[in-house]
Amino acid sequence: MYTGIVTGTVVATVKEERLQGIPLLTVKLIENGKEAGSIVAGDSTRQAGPGDYVYLIGSKEAAKMFRKDVPVDAAIVGFIDTYNEEIPPG
Repeated sequence: MYTGIVTGTVVATVKEERLQGIPLLTVKLIENGKEAGSIVAGDSTRQAGPGDYVYLIGSKEAAKMFRKDVPVDAAIVGFIDTYNEEIPPG
């Protein structure tokens, strides 16, 4: 499981058919209060947006969140209401 903050959206002019209707979001990963890279994740909640703290799962479990065989490596599965570590801006 990962934690992160949504930083934006991905716009694709052509999408793999099974990804139709699934928002793709860029997420800055947070590990021990520090940035740990960025990834693109499918949004299984369909409600996340820039600035939201979220938790994600990866691997084959991520694909199963969409109830069909979806080619994703990470999926946003929930929101974090409060984050107790100080996150540096940027």
